[in-house]
Amino acid sequence: MRVMIRRFSVWLVLLLLAAATVRSEETLRIIPFINANRVVVSFELNDAYNDAVREVIASGLRTTFTYQLELRTPAWFDRTVGTTIVSTTDQYDNLTRRHNLTRTVDGRVEDVLVTEDEAIVKAWLTKWNRVPVADTAKLDPTRDYYVRVTTRTRPLGGSLLGVTKTITGQVKFTFIP
Repeated sequence: MRVMIRRFSVWLVLLLLAAATVRSEETLRIIPFINANRVVVSFELNDAYNDAVREVIASGLRTTFTYQLELRTPAWFDRTVGTTIVSTTDQYDNLTRRHNLTRTVDGRVEDVLVTEDEAIVKAWLTKWNRVPVADTAKLDPTRDYYVRVTTRTRPLGGSLLGVTKTITGQVKFTFIP
């Protein structure tokens, strides 16, 4: 009996490691810059709008791309200066063949669009421009910072266990007023 439990445990650990090490084809391009005394970030999740996403959307399931943006200082313990969470939701209506798109920033609905154009859907789900993350008043001059963007896509799971697929990217910069 102990041998069975030990074998099961080994297989479970191997399965979890395999699910965690699956490489994704998506790349995250991040561009931070200063605009009107604010740190703003533009980013794009390349190749995320693939056949699997199209199939899920076409089935009528609500599909959400969520992005968590963090402005941080590198140190022994990284300090978070600012955080913004943005998301885009697509609810496809099979009868009218229209996409109902909603964009939220920190839980507030910022924009709503209804379209039939798949190129617009792809752009709405994977590209964001000029998302404010923090005021420059919170930054120290000539100090290094980095912006980390973490993405989550739902309902697409990265494994049989229902773990949400997550992609993280970061880019460093120096604040010079």
